[in-house]
Amino acid sequence: MSSPLRIGLAGLGTVGVAAIRLLDRQAEVLANRTGRKIIVAGVAARDAGKERGVDLSRFKWFADPVELAKSPEIDLFVELIGGAGGAALDSVEAALRAGKSCVTANKALLAAHGMRLAGLAEQKGVALAFEASVAGGIPIVKTLREGLAGNSIERVYGILNGTCNYILSRMETEQLSFAQCLGEAQKLGYAEADPAFDIGGFDTAHKLAILTSLAFGTVIDANAIAIEGIESISLADIEAAAELGYRIKLLGVARRTPDGIEQRVHPTMVPKSSAIAQVMGVTNAVTIDADAVHELTLVGPGAGGAATASAVVADIADIARGVRSPPFGLPVAALALAEHAPMQLHRGGYYIRLSVSDRPGAAAAIATRLAERDISLESIVQRRRPGAAAEPPGAVPVVLITYATYERTIREALDAVVTDGFLAAKPQFIRIERE
Repeated sequence: MSSPLRIGLAGLGTVGVAAIRLLDRQAEVLANRTGRKIIVAGVAARDAGKERGVDLSRFKWFADPVELAKSPEIDLFVELIGGAGGAALDSVEAALRAGKSCVTANKALLAAHGMRLAGLAEQKGVALAFEASVAGGIPIVKTLREGLAGNSIERVYGILNGTCNYILSRMETEQLSFAQCLGEAQKLGYAEADPAFDIGGFDTAHKLAILTSLAFGTVIDANAIAIEGIESISLADIEAAAELGYRIKLLGVARRTPDGIEQRVHPTMVPKSSAIAQVMGVTNAVTIDADAVHELTLVGPGAGGAATASAVVADIADIARGVRSPPFGLPVAALALAEHAPMQLHRGGYYIRLSVSDRPGAAAAIATRLAERDISLESIVQRRRPGAAAEPPGAVPVVLITYATYERTIREALDAVVTDGFLAAKPQFIRIERE
């Protein structure tokens, strides 16, 4: 058996502690599978005295994660600190420069600095592994980078944030408002005290940036992603979606188009018959459309200590075996600078909900504005349902489903409808992602 792989682990939160427990529990199995023992040689965290429910006295303590990363007493550095910069960036960079492989669960770090860190890993001949950075325990990184290496991928999309999926699921199943569901998510620990990063779509965008690079062989560009959160989703939208045969999910979508790579994060209506529509609660799911396998959907826990630690330990085991894949599937120099399709050129179906003033000429004016831009309607619903969310006084709810049209066309038409003065509230529109 080869010499032990000595790990330095920085960050002893939920995931870090779960990773230590998993390494302890599976020590013999991992040694047999990799041909060498895997041991934790050193740890670093902000508070040495904090009780974490695991015996840390057997490990050498480092007050500074950068010193741990550079230490000659470790072979592999595991970064579980979090954040796009600061100690996380400094320590990963220090480890790579010292010729040590790195494992990280840090999607923000990769979205901001992934290309530079991958290039440094290549230069030093070491691994940079990040399975845990996207979709928790779902092995989506290895699936895209290795399992589907012989496929040409047309689209990758998914539910990448459990907090948002939990909120939207509870709104539908229990007929609760967005604010009520967010409060419940915070009480249960699914959402932070400041939930903006999750509900605003930014967490999903960081993960999508990584998936896009892996799927299409492109340089990460998180700034190219169009981002919308779920804050505007109301019970009226949830109810209308259900009546029309859809379910609302916050999706991250990356797709090849004639205009370039389209990257977007937003609330989306998906057919109830689709696999991704069945994914409820805090669960994550990723669907890949590729030429050889057609459609492949992976579903599983997207967060939590044990699930994320599972992905961290999988990367550690690969490195123990001597696996040194290019982090993003191709050498950094071979990754393309993608031409990004602007959101205005997105083409698809749309759900539009209008609160229309109940007075003569309103319906005709709306129809005219849509017809002027060649927007064809698949369905129109204009009725109040018992128990439906209340409309502003003197307004009638109108729900429209369009056939495929361009984003800029929808926005122009709605701007014109607003200018005509027949609406009692801001119009709502949600994109439809069909199979």
